[in-house]
Amino acid sequence: EDAQNWLSEAIEAAEATPTPKAGVEPSVRIKCLSGSMLITIKDAPPNHETGLFSGMIYPKGLSKNSTCLSEYRDHVGSLRYKLPLRSCNTMPKETDDGGIEFFNTIVLQPHLKLITDLGRGYHVRCAYKSRDAAMKPKKHLRKLTQKPQAFRSDDRRDYGRSLDKQQDDELDEEDVYDANAPQGEEDVTNNEIPMPGCHMKIYNEEHKIADDVRIGDPLTIVISIDKQKVYGLLVTDCIVRDGLNWGEQRLVGEDGCPMDNEIMGQFNYTEDRLAANVTFPAHKFPYTTSVYYQCNVRLCALEDPTCQEAPVCSGKRPKRQTAVDSKEEDGMPATIEVFSGLYVNENDNAKESDDDDVYKEKTLKDALCVSQRTFAIAIAIAGLILMLAVVAAVLCIMARRSTKTVSNSGSSIYSGPYTNTAFSHSS
Repeated sequence: EDAQNWLSEAIEAAEATPTPKAGVEPSVRIKCLSGSMLITIKDAPPNHETGLFSGMIYPKGLSKNSTCLSEYRDHVGSLRYKLPLRSCNTMPKETDDGGIEFFNTIVLQPHLKLITDLGRGYHVRCAYKSRDAAMKPKKHLRKLTQKPQAFRSDDRRDYGRSLDKQQDDELDEEDVYDANAPQGEEDVTNNEIPMPGCHMKIYNEEHKIADDVRIGDPLTIVISIDKQKVYGLLVTDCIVRDGLNWGEQRLVGEDGCPMDNEIMGQFNYTEDRLAANVTFPAHKFPYTTSVYYQCNVRLCALEDPTCQEAPVCSGKRPKRQTAVDSKEEDGMPATIEVFSGLYVNENDNAKESDDDDVYKEKTLKDALCVSQRTFAIAIAIAGLILMLAVVAAVLCIMARRSTKTVSNSGSSIYSGPYTNTAFSHSS
């Protein structure tokens, strides 16, 4: 009776306990800000013990010791994650209408240390009318103090961060991108001629926009400005970044000359000075596949004869003298920053016909590879078989010899000297 009472009480308690919601997929909402995306995830899978979410959010491929990863411990409510536009594997893509899109893939993992099958991946994308709209906040909000964040940096676009402790109202006032606001109203200048738009595109060897290549594949960077008859361009101060603020490499100096011709050569300019291009082999940092290129485009008046001259990069160039000369000019030239990025993967699937292949160890086509244990067992079995064969051969030889000995031991009518007295003759 006690056992039955205990069982009935347990069943009643189980029925009274509310069962957690099952099969509820998280909903994702994206808000496009100036310089970042604000991602809000509702109904994230909770922990079955606490009923709260404990896990992490990170861009795909950046789950190991990444500053772009954000952790959430016993979090209540919706998850909020701020993804920068110019780092953390977020890549730009220019559209046909002159706008620009930024896209990435984020991973929601409901565990702080393990990657499980409960994780979800979401493709996120933000579209802007222009690069300036994507990067520059409103003029009356530029002087607002920035909120503190876990990883400090001179450029807040360098890191992703969680925003679980901030309010919606604070985010709405910080760097909000207004798609309906007229472009250019915040920049009031005395110039009657508007500044031309500037673009950077990276092409592969098939003359298509490069987004996923391998180490050593030929790439071509094309930097251009809108067609007009007032300004030309000079490409300076190019760098390549990893997007994690861990490393960068300078490619082109402030005088427009390459820093290392083996990595990237000198830009070639068109006759109208409206575009420049350079072709180089793809490279990457050893710990990430994302690569970001950034250059400064210095505008010059086409009426100025020096604007038609290409940089002279032969021999050693006086870097400090170049900077001093540019500062001594009457007016500082207008400079526009351009950037782009792509994914560069390891060249694992190298062609077997490449004689100079350094990524794959060459092996014979008919080679047979076995482990040490298998090889030792095979040698032992072969030795045992050889020993058995030798023993069998010795036994056969001994058996033959014993047979001959037995046959020779008996008497025979032909043994001994033979004499026939019937035919003997003595004189």
